[in-house]
Amino acid sequence: MSTSLRDPALDAWGDPAHYDRDDPFPLFARVRASGPVHEVRLADGHTAWLVVGHAEARAALTDPRLSKDMHAALARSGEVVAEGLPGPALARHMLAVDPPDHTRLRRMATPAFTRRRVERLEERVRAIVRGLLDGLAGCDGVVDLVAGFAFPLPFTVICELLGIPQPDRAALGRWFRTLLAPDQGPDAVAASESIVGYLSGLLDRKRAEPAEDLVTDLVVAAGDGALTRQEMLSTIFQLVVAGHDTTTGLIGNATVALLRHPGQRDALVADPELASRVVEETMRWDAPVPHSTFRYTTEEIRIGDVAVPAYAQVIVSLAAANRDPARYRDPDTFDVFRDDGGHLALGHGIHHCLGAPLARMEGRIALGALHTRFPSMRLAVDPTELRWGHGDGLVLRGLSALPVVLG
Repeated sequence: MSTSLRDPALDAWGDPAHYDRDDPFPLFARVRASGPVHEVRLADGHTAWLVVGHAEARAALTDPRLSKDMHAALARSGEVVAEGLPGPALARHMLAVDPPDHTRLRRMATPAFTRRRVERLEERVRAIVRGLLDGLAGCDGVVDLVAGFAFPLPFTVICELLGIPQPDRAALGRWFRTLLAPDQGPDAVAASESIVGYLSGLLDRKRAEPAEDLVTDLVVAAGDGALTRQEMLSTIFQLVVAGHDTTTGLIGNATVALLRHPGQRDALVADPELASRVVEETMRWDAPVPHSTFRYTTEEIRIGDVAVPAYAQVIVSLAAANRDPARYRDPDTFDVFRDDGGHLALGHGIHHCLGAPLARMEGRIALGALHTRFPSMRLAVDPTELRWGHGDGLVLRGLSALPVVLG
């Protein structure tokens, strides 16, 4: 593509001046139409390679020459990148390392997220959903579905899995919401420090008073020499974020999609079994994780027809790939009945989302129950007033609030 035709968004990828967090899909389409892979400059000034084509994204997600270990890759290049929040104390988790460390860390958490374990959680999830919907039913006027439903459901579930005591959850939830907000100011720094301090104390408590939960399992593994303290803290942090934030985004995004497509919402109300289809189409059409976390080339590689140099940062746009017309019929159309489904919203390869079965189950139960309980629910604002301000706009994208009238 000639320089004169280069999209200005490519020189400030993620910068709100060019990147509309509320509706990035026209930009994705424009960039994808000019090629599946582009060199971009990120908002922080660093250069990266952006993958927007479906075939190229799928290949990149499984290429072993793309490392997830930022420190190792950048040390080889001589480049120094400042640590962002939450900082190094929480940076040694399975999304930030390569095999064999990735294999070891993932193995520690896998038992909590097997299909059999998730199936045993289903009744508990249904009970939490009923309680939250009962609480909403008692509200008059406008309610915020993010604060009242989409956030507390998955946050409660992941806290129970990890063994975080109920009295601690409100403060912990506030700290995570602050840390994951777009503006990383003094409040986010304080929230990060609070999270590190709390999780450190939680490890000490579980060592003194073990229980049947995932944090205790990590403490036991550390006692056997399988994990360092940094790895335990980082793993808990990553599981809390991945275990609630993406599902919160999924529930919110799906509800907006359904309310803007009333025929498909009516179909769900008539047949709640369609909830699984709603979950899958939402993840394709409006992925709660629009971009993967960074990868780093360990040598020069080709992604599609583009040569990407060694030690370069690579970011895969899952949301752009999920609307690639080379892969999907009418890709910009939300259609829960489509016959060309499938998506990359949960990743692909060894870093495929560990909690995918749990996220799917929570989304299916939440959406089926919500829309059948409140069949006359409607948006309380014009859709153009909704703001996807939660998250950084690249890796995480969720609604700040979802004001609705229940009926």
